[in-house]
Amino acid sequence: MREKQTLATRLATPHRITGERLSLLQHEAGALSKGGRVKDISITAVMHAALSPSEVEELRRMFDDEYLDQFGMWDPKEPYGYAGHEVHVVARAYDTVVGHVGWARRLIEVGDSEVVIAGVGGVLVSSQARGSHLGERLMRCAAGSMSDAGGVEFGYLGCREDVVPFYVSCGWHRVSAPERSISRRGLPVLDRAGPPLLVLPVERELASWPEGTIDLRGRAW
Repeated sequence: MREKQTLATRLATPHRITGERLSLLQHEAGALSKGGRVKDISITAVMHAALSPSEVEELRRMFDDEYLDQFGMWDPKEPYGYAGHEVHVVARAYDTVVGHVGWARRLIEVGDSEVVIAGVGGVLVSSQARGSHLGERLMRCAAGSMSDAGGVEFGYLGCREDVVPFYVSCGWHRVSAPERSISRRGLPVLDRAGPPLLVLPVERELASWPEGTIDLRGRAW
């Protein structure tokens, strides 16, 4: 078990990407073919606080195109009742947002230990960009931004059973444990072990992930 004071100090350490945009990856730029046209795709990581109002609206438009009828309007503070994101990894085809992965750093409890995670959510590729392996590239870029930020021990996410193979192909590993969190309605919940939970080693080895109930100390992503 790690000293709580040490982990809390690490959690408070400023991100190296605070207030900036990370050009994540000229080498991750790719191409999207649609209707005979080829569009260059750029992927950038930006702190939530650095998003301009127009960028927030672009993200809202992409999420609303996908989820408006089922879940209502996208709210960047608590998207669909889940926790918000500290870092947005955004894919663009020219001036159009076509993909997103969000994450936020949090100190959680696992069994008798505390772990600094990057909780991942908001993974979405727009319909016109699907089939181009953009999801995999976004996940690689998100992992790179966690490493660049510093102080993140593991990535962490929950998902549907049918998309587990996608995340495993991106280097994530399934773990099994009960999970305590705050629900989308703001109520405390304890989910039994079984539904998919996955972790990504960032600054620690997979073998060091603790055993025991996971307490997210807040909403899931």
